[in-house]
Amino acid sequence: MSALRDQLNQAVKAAMKAKEKDRLTTLRMATAALKQIEVDERITPDDTRIIAVLDKMMKQRKDAAQQFTDGNREDLAEKERFEITVLQEFMPKALTEDELNSLIDAAIESTGAAGMQDMGKVMGILKPQIQGKADMGNVSKQIKTRLG
Repeated sequence: MSALRDQLNQAVKAAMKAKEKDRLTTLRMATAALKQIEVDERITPDDTRIIAVLDKMMKQRKDAAQQFTDGNREDLAEKERFEITVLQEFMPKALTEDELNSLIDAAIESTGAAGMQDMGKVMGILKPQIQGKADMGNVSKQIKTRLG
């Protein structure tokens, strides 16, 4: 079992003992998503895959929070934001702006990207390196700016 999966399971136990109902619900949702992958694909997800799943869950919650805010349901938006903070605890440390810029520059240089048609190549190299460490939408915008 991966270290990240162990960390999630320990957090579930700690939340149960501390009777943190909302935190426990979020953690169980994350472990259920991982269990679903195990059952569907008959694999044990590694840390990279777990980070991708948690990243996707955070993005879904961010979108939902925005929709709830737009719909004047701040109570539900706050719940989504809380779930994001719980999931964020298991994500790798975010890259600094300088680190991100140097990774983007290196990816552009190594692929020989010259224009927008090469964006897929650059993203293909960057995604495994920055998954969960940076907002992919923001990274995409930066790459477009540099290639465009």
